[in-house]
Amino acid sequence: MPVPQLLVLFGSQTGTAQDEAERLGREARRRRLGCRVQALDSYAVANLIREPLVIFVCATTGQGDPPDNMKNFWRFIFRKSLLSTSLCQMDFAVLGLGDSSYAKFNFVAKKLHRRLLQLGGSALLPPCLGDDQHELGPDAAIDPWLGDLWKKIMGLYPVPLDLPEIPFGVPLPSKFIFQFLQEVPSIGAEELNVASSAPQRPPSELQPFLAPMVANQRVTGPQHFQDVRLIEFDITDSSISYAAGDVVAIMPSNSETHTQHFCQLLHLDPNQFFMLKAREPGVPYPPGLPQPCTVWHLVSQYLDIASVPRRSFFELLACLSPHGLEREKLLEFSSAKGQEELWEYCNRPRRTILEVLCDFPHTAAAIPPDYLLDLIPRIRPRAFSIASSLLAHPTRLQILVAVVQYQTRLKEPRRGLCSSWLASLNPEQGPVQVPLWVRPGSLVFPETPNTPIIMVGPGTGVAPFRAVIQERVAHGQTGNFLFFGCRLRDQDFYWRTEWQELEKKGCLTLVTAFSREQVSMCKSDGAGVCLAETQPLTPLGEEGVCAAPAP
Repeated sequence: MPVPQLLVLFGSQTGTAQDEAERLGREARRRRLGCRVQALDSYAVANLIREPLVIFVCATTGQGDPPDNMKNFWRFIFRKSLLSTSLCQMDFAVLGLGDSSYAKFNFVAKKLHRRLLQLGGSALLPPCLGDDQHELGPDAAIDPWLGDLWKKIMGLYPVPLDLPEIPFGVPLPSKFIFQFLQEVPSIGAEELNVASSAPQRPPSELQPFLAPMVANQRVTGPQHFQDVRLIEFDITDSSISYAAGDVVAIMPSNSETHTQHFCQLLHLDPNQFFMLKAREPGVPYPPGLPQPCTVWHLVSQYLDIASVPRRSFFELLACLSPHGLEREKLLEFSSAKGQEELWEYCNRPRRTILEVLCDFPHTAAAIPPDYLLDLIPRIRPRAFSIASSLLAHPTRLQILVAVVQYQTRLKEPRRGLCSSWLASLNPEQGPVQVPLWVRPGSLVFPETPNTPIIMVGPGTGVAPFRAVIQERVAHGQTGNFLFFGCRLRDQDFYWRTEWQELEKKGCLTLVTAFSREQVSMCKSDGAGVCLAETQPLTPLGEEGVCAAPAP
């Protein structure tokens, strides 16, 4: 009796849908089903007509848009030339991930489900619509749906009787085997990096361009609560070209302190070289990871140890734990009943993977290196709006970066991985290179040169409009209207001098608003004194209205 084969295809923007797809793959293997898990755009979609059982896991991004790694599939599946019987042999299910605060909640999953029915597919269940707004997250809808799905699948596709189900709590084999090298390979360290400072056509996620950073300047005042940076890269000979509205993707690294701490917790030698070997044929090699590779490179530039772990992290960690009390707590966090407590422990305070491992030291010390790539996701690139035009700066690319830092109940402040890493780089102290590539943006501007444009860009949201204005001014277009808002004109009024110069030339109409400088109705403390946060202590007028002069 042959083993039933399941295909799981995912479209993921931030990694949540991929994590759910990997979870489906693990549960299928526990049930002794053959299973492949692939991104939709890496799958040869023409083969779909021969697949008997497929589960689609797809997120909805933006305003009802498909994720980047399923856009080619999305265009193909909606071809009008496809026959209504194209998928008549397929049983399928669709798991959607979305946010009910958006008007087009789970639009991609709903539309895909309808399209698969139109092409003759048989739905095993109605689509699952995971909601990020639920107090327990998407799993509140996914858990019961998966229970029904597995009952349906195992009824239609029974496995051989001599293959018992692998119990929950027993770790599945790792995807890869780490083969540590006894001698340092002859390959130079500079060759280990998958990025390149040589011309690429064009640079991409698999082969980014190592752009020299030429400037890293704080543009907010010294008294301002937030550190915002104008960062400039040299893209000479990079083959990079971009238009106004495009975005640059940057691949950040973990800090040296966090990397060292992680290696100490897991008793790893950061200078050790290793080769990876897939445990099963057909498993793709991790993209962007060099062979051979050092442990330091793996931890600092690949494993996202500063991210908030998902439920799947606790499931695998519980399987690997040799410590009774720690294992019991990890099993609780990974169970359906323990999701509220997991939320309070992990998601609400934004506790990172590294911090969780510090809380479970006996388990961390026992993690086999073979499971690192199963346990910890890859660092994902961060996208920033490009704030410059090639017409104004032919060999430069500029971005405006707000350094993310905030406090939770944890002692250590939460910091954005990429923004903090970029802020720490100082090109004045020596050469600095940052892996990056350019992607098309979602902003669309009129092609007709005389069409005026009204742009609303508060705070750092003004960045892409600076590129637009520079480009339009270079073409002699004067119908540019910019509405800009910030807190204080002397603290976070980005590109103030540049805007004012363009106003003088008649190239720009600028309308500003400063939220902490507005005159408003004020409350008295009972002694005739203004208590408004945005004003100094000022006597109140006869009608109780603040008499402070307008700024």
